Amino acid sequence: MKNIVILISGRGSNMEAVVHAAREEQWPARIAAVISNKADAKGLEFAQEHGIPTAVVANKEFATREAFDAALQASIDGFAPDLVVLAGFMRILTPGFVAHYDGRMLNIHPSLLPLFPGLHTHQQALDAGVARHGATVHFVTAELDHGPAVLKAEVDVLPGDTPDTLAARVLVQEHTLYPRAIRLFVEDRLSIDNGDVRIADTTHN
Repeated sequence: MKNIVILISGRGSNMEAVVHAAREEQWPARIAAVISNKADAKGLEFAQEHGIPTAVVANKEFATREAFDAALQASIDGFAPDLVVLAGFMRILTPGFVAHYDGRMLNIHPSLLPLFPGLHTHQQALDAGVARHGATVHFVTAELDHGPAVLKAEVDVLPGDTPDTLAARVLVQEHTLYPRAIRLFVEDRLSIDNGDVRIADTTHN
């Protein structure tokens, strides 16, 4: 059984999707903890209602990013994680923290990376006039939103779309995409080869 620790900052809708998928599909894994940098994150209530241990490491209590990341790392490692999942965790992580979880930390970003890294991705997509937009699950590296991509999902950009309408359609895809990618990790089907993710085919095993 692999231990998964999920980091959130707010509602945690992707966290909810992962928890449901893990239980319904009976992954060989357990959600060991949900940790937030905000004590009032709504997702903590969901985790507690589902019997998942929770913790809060409030970034506002630390003078530097490095001090916060050190405390966060200590909290995460207390749950012996095989995988750390960023699910709407709104912090830029220090290189040392990222290196500690190299090859075992995933993020989902609401764009078709490498397009539109950073914030306001849906507005960026509309401003660029692209016909397709979507989401990307990727391994986390020190360079923001540039880690090796695991899976992507696409949606059409429709006439009259606003950032909110586009975000809503992308989020529906995220709730399917993220659990799929995490399950591949749990099943030991992901590897990184020269900066690219390889997905092992187990259909003939």
